[in-house]
Amino acid sequence: MSEEKSQSSTSGTGSATLDAPSALGPNTVEVTFLPEGKVVTFEHGQLPYKDHGKEESFLDIAINNGIHLDHACGGNCACTTCHVWIKEGAGCVTEMEDDEADKLDGAADLQLNSRLGCQAAINKPGKIVVEIPAWNRNYVSEEH
Repeated sequence: MSEEKSQSSTSGTGSATLDAPSALGPNTVEVTFLPEGKVVTFEHGQLPYKDHGKEESFLDIAINNGIHLDHACGGNCACTTCHVWIKEGAGCVTEMEDDEADKLDGAADLQLNSRLGCQAAINKPGKIVVEIPAWNRNYVSEEH
């Protein structure tokens, strides 16, 4: 047995862990949020929907697991505050639709791997690494 212990916290039925699990099941999704290194695992199609963005979007996953991802418009593809970069696993994420592409045209620090967290949804099991840009992490949030 490994002497490493996984620290975890739960919010809802999903769990966020700091250490990645050793093996994924055939229907398991593993999303790592950088730069914090928080790892979230859940069964594809089983994540409770928190009504922000598309189901199983990065915003939905973050909200389910207590990870802050700004979303000024409530996940309606009306702003770019949930802008993220997909570092690995883009093949496990839905294709970008025209509305998202149009909105991202005005986003700060646009990269080829840029997506809106509310629109980029998991479409198959696998490992994904997503980074929340530093400028996004530093926004003052007015959540009430």
